[in-house]
Amino acid sequence: MKAGVVHGICDIRYEEVEKPAVEPGKVLIKVKYTGICGSDIPRVNEGTAHYTPIILGHEFSGTVAEVGEGVTSLKPGDRVAGIPLVPCMKCEDCQKGNYSLCKDYDFIGSHSNGSYAEYVCVPEKNAVKFEDTVSFEKGAFFEPATVALHGLERADYKGGGTVAILGGGTVGMMTMQWAKIFGAKKIAVFDIVDERLELGKRLGADAGFNTLKEGFMDEVDAFTGGRGFDYVFETAGNTITMKMAFRLAANRAHVCFIGTPKKDLTFAVPEWEMMNRKEFILTGSWMSYSAPFPGHEWDCVAHYFGTGELKFDDSFIFKKIPLSQIDKAFEMFKTPGAVKGKILIDSEA
Repeated sequence: MKAGVVHGICDIRYEEVEKPAVEPGKVLIKVKYTGICGSDIPRVNEGTAHYTPIILGHEFSGTVAEVGEGVTSLKPGDRVAGIPLVPCMKCEDCQKGNYSLCKDYDFIGSHSNGSYAEYVCVPEKNAVKFEDTVSFEKGAFFEPATVALHGLERADYKGGGTVAILGGGTVGMMTMQWAKIFGAKKIAVFDIVDERLELGKRLGADAGFNTLKEGFMDEVDAFTGGRGFDYVFETAGNTITMKMAFRLAANRAHVCFIGTPKKDLTFAVPEWEMMNRKEFILTGSWMSYSAPFPGHEWDCVAHYFGTGELKFDDSFIFKKIPLSQIDKAFEMFKTPGAVKGKILIDSEA
């Protein structure tokens, strides 16, 4: 089969490799689309892959081509999205159902070969079926959509409150929609790009605030009546928005950091003291799994994409690029700001 294989820094090659054999308990998936995740970019462009050569790719959709011995829940022809984490199921965290925290895990597309290829072989439980009404493009967004929902779970989210979403990227827009689906009273999106704020409102947000605009906090205070937000979800991993989360939180709020920080972060005493004075609860969120594996997050995405309540906007996708040109896709990320959305690698083009 053909695959995009990483051999070193800025060295990803479209080449012939051996097609994976179907083992007992596993399924062979004919890949349609794979999204380029932010975590893949340094693995290719900065040489941070765990080892080389390797086939990356973990946000993928496709159809079941073959099933191994003992597989009962899937059959050839089923449309599926890939579930990349393969927990050990033996450690203390796995025994508690905290699969995201497993220390002895495999991960399809980073620890083992992934979906920048024509085919990928995964355990039966690592493929979730979706209906014909759900496009393969949406299928490639299952993983980020589950990451967003897991953030709500970590914040002990309940409907009826006000919600702030910091960061208007894909995960931010998904988080906003989950908050709305599960009963938010009012939702506001915060970003520095007006187009993202407009997209947020099209998808159901009540307001959008450009944090570069002078005096935007006065508008925020008017929106919340000066009390702040009951739930604050930081999805950008940005130093500024991580600090802003503390400022936006209401008394006894729930604050969740979904975004992954890229730089060291320090708080001045008055900033950090907000957690004491407001008595808000701060938590993190990592990946998207719960018991029984892989978790209801994945079933919810399949259901709500199917009903249309979890909306998908064409602007989520920046470009679709054939697998044969995967090297050109990663070249795009070398120019800051050049990629405005998700790049999907098309394994069938």
